Amino acid sequence: MAKYDWLIVGAGFTGAVLAERIASQLGQKVLVVDRRDHIAGNAYDYRGPLGILVHKYGPHIFHTNSKMVWNYLSRFTQWMPYFHKVVGSVDGQFVPIPFNINSIEMTFPQGMAQRLCEELVETYGFGKKIPIMKLRETDAPNMRYIADYVYDKVFKNYTFKQWNLRPEDLDPMVTARVPFFISRDDRYFQDTYQAMPREGYTRLFERMLDHENIHVSLETEYKHAVESNPDARVVFTGPIDEFFDYQFGALPYRSLRFEMRQEPDQWAQPVGTVNYPNEFDFTRITELKHLTRDRADGTLLIEEYPEAYVAGKNEPYYPVPTPDTSKMLKPYQELAGSLSGKVWFAGRLGDYAYYNMDQACGRALALFEKQIVPAIR
Repeated sequence: MAKYDWLIVGAGFTGAVLAERIASQLGQKVLVVDRRDHIAGNAYDYRGPLGILVHKYGPHIFHTNSKMVWNYLSRFTQWMPYFHKVVGSVDGQFVPIPFNINSIEMTFPQGMAQRLCEELVETYGFGKKIPIMKLRETDAPNMRYIADYVYDKVFKNYTFKQWNLRPEDLDPMVTARVPFFISRDDRYFQDTYQAMPREGYTRLFERMLDHENIHVSLETEYKHAVESNPDARVVFTGPIDEFFDYQFGALPYRSLRFEMRQEPDQWAQPVGTVNYPNEFDFTRITELKHLTRDRADGTLLIEEYPEAYVAGKNEPYYPVPTPDTSKMLKPYQELAGSLSGKVWFAGRLGDYAYYNMDQACGRALALFEKQIVPAIR
């Protein structure tokens, strides 16, 4: 095997961005390995039934407020503007998620809804986003009533299905991802940049990794690659506890199982994703055509079933952010620090952090500029 200056483990956003930066800006040779049979990590997509672009690992909607990240990724793709909308099944009707003024008006009698909305605006201000756990801290009777209603109808059971934990047992940043929104804006995100790669995520990654200094080896384990490249610097984006052979015990992760079905109708849902907080074993159903703008005589739906992560059986999608896991992570972080200058850890699994795609990309760009470049020069 050819000699490489760098071994990057994982061909998702973090690994691919760092491979591109190192290859193009430092002129060094990079070997990217991934145990899967494809690049693009969990953002991988492919043409499925009816010619519809399928997000194999669930819906990935790109959104960011970072102009730097947007401009960087725009080198490798053209974009289709797309504003994702989500509704939740609440007492037999679909209401906008995150819960907002429109949601209140759909679920409460007119007079009561008006009073609740007026008090919300008076107390917090129009356009504000309030984490549901923060809203539940209020002593105002009406505000506590709406907070408890949304908690019970939207958060409690959905969170337990997703994480096998109560909302209050998770790091507050998890529930804060879907705040109560005092607005009539039904978009799921309000970021400055919201779009889908025109030719899909896989094509974006193909362009990013298309460099003479980059070689990609799929269905390859890190331990096999490092044996052939013992002197290479390493960027590891896999599970940090796996890298250290679970020396301090296995960190918990959550996984997902997906079931795809084809329907004859042109459209099966009013919006891209429908959440089911209280009914069924799945958490949500996504209709891919809303996301991809594909035209087809029929449609594809993906149901998501959260499940426990079991090594060798399924994929570790999400770290589980709780006070206990923070304590479990600390000795691994200390070990990682002892390898500074030789091995860098990054990404959702390497950092054990709940990143969005733009955050993973931004983390990679910052790591390159602030740590890797100084270490080389």
